[in-house]
Amino acid sequence: MTDRILIVEDDAAILELLTEELEEAGHVVTGIDTAERALTLSDTPFDIIISDIRLPGMDGMTLLDTLVQQSRAQQASRPAIIIITAFGSIEQAVNALQRGADDFLTKPLDLDQVRASVARLTRRQALTTHQQASGTRDTFHLDELSSCTPAMGRLFDQARTLAAQQAAVLIQGESGTGKELLAHALHREGPRRKGPFIAVNCASIAADVMESECFGHVKGAFTGAIANRRGLFQQAHGGTLFLDEVGDMPLALQARLLRVLQTHRVRPVGSEEEQQIDVRIVAATNRPLEELIEAGLFREDLFYRLETFSLTLPPLRERPDDITLLATHFIERYSREQGRSAMTLSPSALSLLWAYPFPGNVRELDNAILRAVTLARADMLEPDDFPERFRQAATSAPDSQDARTREWLSLEQMEQHYIKRVLDAVDGNKRRAADILGIGRKTLYRRLEERDTP
Repeated sequence: MTDRILIVEDDAAILELLTEELEEAGHVVTGIDTAERALTLSDTPFDIIISDIRLPGMDGMTLLDTLVQQSRAQQASRPAIIIITAFGSIEQAVNALQRGADDFLTKPLDLDQVRASVARLTRRQALTTHQQASGTRDTFHLDELSSCTPAMGRLFDQARTLAAQQAAVLIQGESGTGKELLAHALHREGPRRKGPFIAVNCASIAADVMESECFGHVKGAFTGAIANRRGLFQQAHGGTLFLDEVGDMPLALQARLLRVLQTHRVRPVGSEEEQQIDVRIVAATNRPLEELIEAGLFREDLFYRLETFSLTLPPLRERPDDITLLATHFIERYSREQGRSAMTLSPSALSLLWAYPFPGNVRELDNAILRAVTLARADMLEPDDFPERFRQAATSAPDSQDARTREWLSLEQMEQHYIKRVLDAVDGNKRRAADILGIGRKTLYRRLEERDTP
């Protein structure tokens, strides 16, 4: 099926250029010069809308907000939206992504980037259409990360967009959600993939040696400095430096980091000369940096510098559908590594995992599967193969049943149990629950009515 693209651009030369480029790629293109006209075409089934921010009358951001609000009110899908910003307007680009844009382009336009963005969003739109038509849900992938939750699919798309940028990225999320894996993905998906990826846990290095570890030192700089030493920033030259648990970095070092981000230069301890470096910073934290700022433990200016581009990994309890996917992946990996035949989860073991809140997130699931595969005597994993805390959580859960009846649940029971788990995880927010479940809110309401009907 041919994709239909709407371009909203008041610069006639750019509009003509984009139209010709995308028509040559096989798309059906409509070009207009105002956002108001775009809204009059709301009944036309466009697949992608490309809009400049600066337009006469209604601007592109207002058009974006209107389209997003309309789709939510109608509980319907909407076209993918690409926003065009002026060169260097990073704040506008971030704001657009946060308000629902699927991608952004900067002027002067790079036609290769235009084609790549349209191609990626075209594939995503086709996948969404296929899933809606078939009633199935697909798996989203980013490097070593996998998920079958739509919210994670959107996060992966954002990460691919940010991977091509050079600015710092802040990854937020609870411990064990996969922040370092996401940092690796940003590195491997971007132009620095051939350079080094250096990771450091800021919480694991003593404060009195952290400056030397990060920036290096010269011979004689302090007792024990018997030779020049390159720091982590120098080692990461041409690649990516991943600062895990950046909230634990000492304040004095935070000031140095801020200067490095601004000047792209470092000064080794004991040296009077600065060294030029080419390093992309990806930072991660499991602690709310805003609270650390209020407590005087983190610099506000550094936070805003790091948070220009921010990605937040949701905890596993907010995407329980991923439990089966990830458990299966870990079972296959550890069965293969240990030379065992392919192992599986029994229905009761799967029910056990679904009933567990996973405070340690994906890392805890990973470790639990490793333990189970290692200790299991049979090829099918049973509840007894998992730690005692899993079984205790299952029996103490409000919706727990007699152990004998929990072993075999009907599909309807499993569905209702799953819906309840998602609603509990998002504090009853039905819009968010429907998004995680991959269904419309009307469908969710109908499922809830079926559950409550005697």
